[in-house]
Amino acid sequence: MEQNGAHNVNGGSNSREEQEEALVALIDHRTREVKNLRQRIAYYTSQLEEAEKRLQDSESKLARLQGHPDVVSGTSSLGGGTKSVKMEHRSNSPIHRNEILSKNQHQSKPELLVPAVTPKISQPKLLPGSSAKASISSNFQASPSVSTHSVIASRVKTNESQRLSTKQEDVKSKEKGTKRKFEQKEHKELIPSIRTNSSPCLIHCQASTHISSQHKRKLRSLALCPVNDQLFVTSSLDGVVNLWQVQARGSGASVLSSTNCASSKQRRWPEDIAWHPEGNSIFSVYSADGGDSQISVLDLNKKQGKDRVNYLEERPHVKGIINNIVFMPWENICFVTGGSDHAVMLWSEKDGENKWKPKALHRNLHSSAVMGVAGLQQKQVVLSVGADKRIFGYDAHIGRADYRHQVDSKCMSVLPNPCDFNLFMVQTGTPERQLRLYDIRLRQTELHTFGWKQESSESQSALINQAWSPDGLYITSGSADPVIHIFDIRYNAHKPPQSVRAHQKRVFKAVWLQSIPLLVSMSSDLNIGLHKVM
Repeated sequence: MEQNGAHNVNGGSNSREEQEEALVALIDHRTREVKNLRQRIAYYTSQLEEAEKRLQDSESKLARLQGHPDVVSGTSSLGGGTKSVKMEHRSNSPIHRNEILSKNQHQSKPELLVPAVTPKISQPKLLPGSSAKASISSNFQASPSVSTHSVIASRVKTNESQRLSTKQEDVKSKEKGTKRKFEQKEHKELIPSIRTNSSPCLIHCQASTHISSQHKRKLRSLALCPVNDQLFVTSSLDGVVNLWQVQARGSGASVLSSTNCASSKQRRWPEDIAWHPEGNSIFSVYSADGGDSQISVLDLNKKQGKDRVNYLEERPHVKGIINNIVFMPWENICFVTGGSDHAVMLWSEKDGENKWKPKALHRNLHSSAVMGVAGLQQKQVVLSVGADKRIFGYDAHIGRADYRHQVDSKCMSVLPNPCDFNLFMVQTGTPERQLRLYDIRLRQTELHTFGWKQESSESQSALINQAWSPDGLYITSGSADPVIHIFDIRYNAHKPPQSVRAHQKRVFKAVWLQSIPLLVSMSSDLNIGLHKVM
């Protein structure tokens, strides 16, 4: 019995020793396994960081090629620390990047395809205070036998699936015509400052540069790109639309492309042009006579050829010239046209068809040609002015004219202030009182009137146009004389505080860039003027 008991004790001791040895061996094995996995984590983390750097470098190069170098800061917490990373907003317009690179390699004057802003790509959500590394480590602790490679591969696959899902949703949204990402501008009260100063704040104009417009006939329109104001387009009586890019911070400009945009039947020139809010196409208006095309769309993302310019099938205007086309500053993309047939038409895009459907806002409010149209920022009101001396503010939501006013001479254009959404300007034909300021909230009240005396002509041409400065305090106007008139709305006098001699012949328009201190003008001397301002 004693021998058996001793044997059992020894057997138990041997069993514990064997268990301890087995556990020690298992711990040693798992220690090496954890060490190996940590090394793999460090390796893949470093590889991920290098891949991010290469991606960032490639995106930066693409941004420079597209002339859109804006970047924003982001953060990445991989590798256990937080570091600053630069992320570029990619374009969601249908631009084929390989085609862009090919064009840049094979063409001396490549087309610059304008990038638009894309929605942010969704990322996996982490708990507050957690990091990507902590999240990966928790997976290893829960299942130490799972290899690092398979976990990371799974995460890469998940992220890629999310990206593909996001892209598919974006495509579906675009096909269905759903609302784009819309950023409401900030409203600033400028009306109280009108006519408050007895002396003007002058704009200092430095050296000017003049370059050939490369048009064969008189210039007609000049418009800045809404997503990159260093791009602009010009049109003329030769029917050609030129796409320009400002270079060297305003010391020059070059033509990126020239496209014949004459109407399909009578080969008329564009009477007016407007950029699509996403910056990837140009809309032109013509005439309603002879069954000709009324609107064309120049797709800047397509190569030169027949498909680059398309003509809309709808012809809602019944006669005469279509004088004005303007995209509305609203969430739903739409544009308005005003014509010599007294009509104001609202054009909305059909869902998923890339076609436009017109709707008459009104045809009988004006008793003469509608010369100018515009949209207000804060509500869906369409302003229209006409040769009948009338100003209307038509509420497109409720379907009636909410604002009415009549002046003492014909109206030729209307231009809302970019900062104070209640302020707008109307150009009239009265010498020395051409420009009138109004508050949409006040009936029958002019806030300020100013203008200039023309030496070469007493008549006011409808081709002379104005532009607001980005801060909403100044107005530049063309003139029948070879000068640019600059007005300060805070100045209580009626005459222009300064006039800059800019060309050899009459100036049609001078617009302000936001990205650099520059005025771009066009003239009947067939030149483009670049004027640096301070």
